[in-house]
Amino acid sequence: MSHQRIRVAIVFGGRSGEHAVSAATAAGVLGAIDRGKYDVVPVGITRSGEWVLAADDAGALEIRDGHVPEVDATGDGRLLVPFGSGPAQLVVLSPGAPPNELAGVDVVLPLLHGPFGEDGTIQGMLELAGVPYVGSGVLASAAGMDKHYMKVVLAGAGLPVGPYTVLTPSAWRRDRAACLDQVASLGLPVFVKPARAGSSIGITRVESLDRLVEAIEEAQRHDPKVIVEAAITGREIEVAVLEGRGDEPPRTTMPGEIVVTNAEHGFYDYEAKYFDSAGVDLRCPADLPPGVADEARRLAAEAFDALGCEGLARVDFFYTPSGTLVVNEINTMPGFTPFSMFPLLWERSGVAYPELIDELLQLALARPTGLR
Repeated sequence: MSHQRIRVAIVFGGRSGEHAVSAATAAGVLGAIDRGKYDVVPVGITRSGEWVLAADDAGALEIRDGHVPEVDATGDGRLLVPFGSGPAQLVVLSPGAPPNELAGVDVVLPLLHGPFGEDGTIQGMLELAGVPYVGSGVLASAAGMDKHYMKVVLAGAGLPVGPYTVLTPSAWRRDRAACLDQVASLGLPVFVKPARAGSSIGITRVESLDRLVEAIEEAQRHDPKVIVEAAITGREIEVAVLEGRGDEPPRTTMPGEIVVTNAEHGFYDYEAKYFDSAGVDLRCPADLPPGVADEARRLAAEAFDALGCEGLARVDFFYTPSGTLVVNEINTMPGFTPFSMFPLLWERSGVAYPELIDELLQLALARPTGLR
């Protein structure tokens, strides 16, 4: 390294519907990262896909009092990330000025949620550039983002998943009646979801078949591919996972539980997650029998390995009245604000938020890019 401190590019914003959530995550990290150890370069991506050198201002990126953060193109200039070996040289392209090359970046922390960031796209770019980065690689990120293929992989590994069906855009155009019959075979209620979105964006709980088309079209506003899941009665349980060091197995926390106390939400939707914290109770750890807690941790580690995840993940379960656990999904870039379930679970396990950021960066620096 040509500089004393480790230079980390924190990338946030992006083109997905989770733009504001990503910015809020970046706010938490910017406020907690060890500035004595890390030299931070905040990099924002606008909704149109422009990369800009952003202000190092955590407060401006928080979701609070109705303020929804936004990355715009009015910063210090556009960014160009050249490919090649060695540390990435970020080049600032400002109108009417010559390119200004920043010092090399040693590692990237991509805090992007949703498509065009969490789905393997930026991971592939960083692999081509030969730059270490936090989190899962291309395949695990892509499979983790697509709820269809996530379930295929998890079921193939013998993990318990719930009943579902997938509506591709071509199938919906070709034979809408057959698609509706597929959904009806699941029974009611069902959850209609964009296949490749997160933060509960575009999700509708459907309790009547006459609302189904409307729900599918709402999901298609966010993704032409739609997944419909049979509703599972049960408690919502989550386990946070960290990659093991070296060849050690994944590390897991005790399970946490999400309890929606505001009946207006119906389920843990986007509004409940980010705008009504008083209407949600995050219980860390969850009140579960010891055997169930151990089983959730085992299944979480197996799901992490089944997809080939790296760095971090959060595995979500339903704990049914019959005492069984069903894997709902795995999130390869979970919510990472100081108040999100992933950091809260690790904090209750003895790893404070700044230490968690440091651990993730160190795991990334220790891992080579390319085939591994």
